[in-house]
Amino acid sequence: MVDANDEERVGTVADGGIRLDRALVALFPDLSRARLQGLVRAGCVRRDGAEVRDPSAKVAAGAQISLDVPPAADAQPAAEAVNLVIAYEDDDLVVIDKPAGLVVHPAPGHESGTLVNALLGHCGASLSGIGGVRRPGIVHRLDKDTSGLIVVAKNDAAHQGLTAQFADHGRTGPLERAYAALVWGVPHPRAGTIQASLARSRHNREKIAVVSEEAGRHAVTHYTVAETYPEVALVRCRLETGRTHQIRVHLAHRGHPLLGDPVYGGAFRTKAARLPPEARDALLALGRQALHAELLGFRHPRTGETLRFESSIPPDIATLVNALAKA
Repeated sequence: MVDANDEERVGTVADGGIRLDRALVALFPDLSRARLQGLVRAGCVRRDGAEVRDPSAKVAAGAQISLDVPPAADAQPAAEAVNLVIAYEDDDLVVIDKPAGLVVHPAPGHESGTLVNALLGHCGASLSGIGGVRRPGIVHRLDKDTSGLIVVAKNDAAHQGLTAQFADHGRTGPLERAYAALVWGVPHPRAGTIQASLARSRHNREKIAVVSEEAGRHAVTHYTVAETYPEVALVRCRLETGRTHQIRVHLAHRGHPLLGDPVYGGAFRTKAARLPPEARDALLALGRQALHAELLGFRHPRTGETLRFESSIPPDIATLVNALAKA
């Protein structure tokens, strides 16, 4: 699970035929083996560009290892009373319908008021510890200004089971992740697949960029145009991979950035002037990228039951959609 604030470290394995976690200890001796194992399971390690989540996986001499290390922080996040919309909860996990504006875990500039703080207040000490003190229970992320469904593990067994499903990207199981997005223009064809590898921008660490297959992480987004309006389309996206800012970058790469996206849609701000007044006002009021995680499905890590949750488009995006539909 990579965050734009993580430190990226790179090394070359000297002695082959050993476990990945032992190779990591040799490469990065300032980090404990337990910490490194947790980072592997969290999806923060790549071997020759491919993500590896098994600490016991064997590595060959000469293998290139990339490690993403979250910023160091000594303080334990505090439990806080933050209202949460809970779509589902049992002894193993909790599914949250996250509002826009809520940061998932503490990070520089967001030390409190996060989903983790809220979960600690709601669940107490029952959250999985695999993600470390800064990310207890966190299996996957949503950007601060992306609303919608996110699942959190309440114990380590659930965390491992869910993480394995996200690493598999639904190839052999029922994992589903679907998003609703409003984009500038109408993608052509109206249904298709975007495959473009992603990596941090060399020019701006806060941004993700499309790069060559060798230089980045494999990323696949399937999309379908659901509705069209003047200057705008409502697009539904299904993730085959889950990279940082994936939908935002992929659609911008195709020339259709999300409405309201301050990072990848800046060149399209002048297009807002072409919208009807009511839609223009709704877009200004939105104040975020028009992206909502509307569907989340997965296999329960303990019972094996397939769980599937849907979240309605939130009022701020719905107001914009309604205004566009009137045009």
